[in-house]
Amino acid sequence: MDKIKIKGGKQLIGKIYISGAKNAALPLICASLLTDETVTLTNMPMLSDINAMNALLKQLGTQIDAFDDFIDGHKTKTYSYRTPKLTSLVAPYDYVRKMRASYYVLGPLLAREKRVELSLPGGCAIGARPMDIHLSALEQMGAKIEIKNGYVHADAGEGLKGAHIIFRFASVGATCNILMAAVLASGTTKIENAAKEPEIGDLIDLLNEMGAKISGRDSSVLTIEGVKKLHGARHKVISDRIEAGSYAVAAAITRGRIELLNADASTLQTPINVLRKMGVAVEEKENALIVDARNKELTGQDIMTDVYPGFPTDLQAQFLALMLTSKGASMISETIFENRFMHVPELLRMGANINVHGHASAIVRGVDKLYGAPVMATDLRASFALVLAGLAAEGETIVNRVYHLDRGYELLEEKLKGVGADIERIKEPD
Repeated sequence: MDKIKIKGGKQLIGKIYISGAKNAALPLICASLLTDETVTLTNMPMLSDINAMNALLKQLGTQIDAFDDFIDGHKTKTYSYRTPKLTSLVAPYDYVRKMRASYYVLGPLLAREKRVELSLPGGCAIGARPMDIHLSALEQMGAKIEIKNGYVHADAGEGLKGAHIIFRFASVGATCNILMAAVLASGTTKIENAAKEPEIGDLIDLLNEMGAKISGRDSSVLTIEGVKKLHGARHKVISDRIEAGSYAVAAAITRGRIELLNADASTLQTPINVLRKMGVAVEEKENALIVDARNKELTGQDIMTDVYPGFPTDLQAQFLALMLTSKGASMISETIFENRFMHVPELLRMGANINVHGHASAIVRGVDKLYGAPVMATDLRASFALVLAGLAAEGETIVNRVYHLDRGYELLEEKLKGVGADIERIKEPD
């Protein structure tokens, strides 16, 4: 199992190109199941989660072609997806257990083939992510749902029908799934309390490019007029706001300056405001963001995670690490997931001063210095928080279980080396 070795204390200065968004790409891939024509996705990130989703679609009968591509001089991937005929309607446990986002095949398969068997995703390191919102909405659209032997068995009989759906929680996953289910349903579907994340907007754009009729983009009320058939399309994946936010913190925690190319500042307004309140200079440019913390004394700030456009739960761990290098105390409140402070014991090994209260909040006090130590990654975003702490720490940090990082950060060591980090991957035999 690979490890990452970091020698801290280097000020990071330079440019980092922000990749395509993992959280946008995964539902976009599944949207290709809604047509028998070719869907081409450009600006795709090279990540293990993308590979896992591609493997699942191949198992269902999708033909996938991959191409090396360049956008603005930066290497990226383009994938084409074509599913003329589905050879399976079962998403097996061996695929789904590797990645919860596999549940995005539920809506498209039920819409296209009226039937699907999906392994329940099971537990998650950062807490429960129940599927009841997805399943309840599909039942309202006429599907019969049965859970048996660890699988969701969904049958839509004569097809899904439009419905008025009100989510009890603005779930990103459920919003994506019901959008994809509704585009081929008969009649009109209205979703209230829909999630408004930029990745939802990206999915709506692709579906409309394929011939869907969805209105209400960027709002909490979405209206979908069902159509009989969708066609192929070519679509560029949006940039990854979580990756951009993570590298913005890398600039701040090392008191450096990084220009984030291909970053969309409009999707990061809440984290940007926190950085500015801390004392970091942030300049918003067209398709770029400049984060400058050189010669800055940062002050801790309170953070409460919330659904978009609130503070992203996926940046909570990274900002917690940043608060350790700031003056004063900060309160970090987590409202989206339980168990999202599992990186705290590892940071304590590095000299952090953090007190966790239950599952919901942590008091973080700035310390004079962090010290390098061997640490263990517990989930994707917590892994990056440990990398950030290692970049700021005195001495050497070894981050174990870096397969978490490979799920969501493309070319991490290469990007950080490019701005001056002393970082390397230690290959270990399987």
